[in-house]
Amino acid sequence: MGARVHHVDLSIRNIAAAEPLYDLVLTHMGYVKGKPYPRGGGEWDLLDGSSIGISPTTGDNAERPHDRYSSGLHHLAWRAESRADVDALFAKLTAFGAAILDPPADYPKYNGGRGYYAVFFADPDGLKLEYVWTP
Repeated sequence: MGARVHHVDLSIRNIAAAEPLYDLVLTHMGYVKGKPYPRGGGEWDLLDGSSIGISPTTGDNAERPHDRYSSGLHHLAWRAESRADVDALFAKLTAFGAAILDPPADYPKYNGGRGYYAVFFADPDGLKLEYVWTP
């Protein structure tokens, strides 16, 4: 049995700006809003026990914009159940006014040309997020 991700916690500069987007995205994917964190933010949980959390940045670099090309997280991708699922999230993101980096499309350069349909978007900090379906 391979290891799976148990949880991911993201540091966010402006929780008030980011939380509505993460709630929209994560509840679309089946996550349920869980406990709030004492300093702001909180987590969303799946029935399998995994979770995604957001919490405020702290320290000397708390106001530094995210740079996916420096050390740290480049982007975070979730697996969609179908192409229609990707399109449905895109519609919600568009209505919300989210920053769309690349609209839903086939990206043959990924997955060895065996099918890769995804939407790429960003959170208010500029963290690149992706929702992808592969056959």
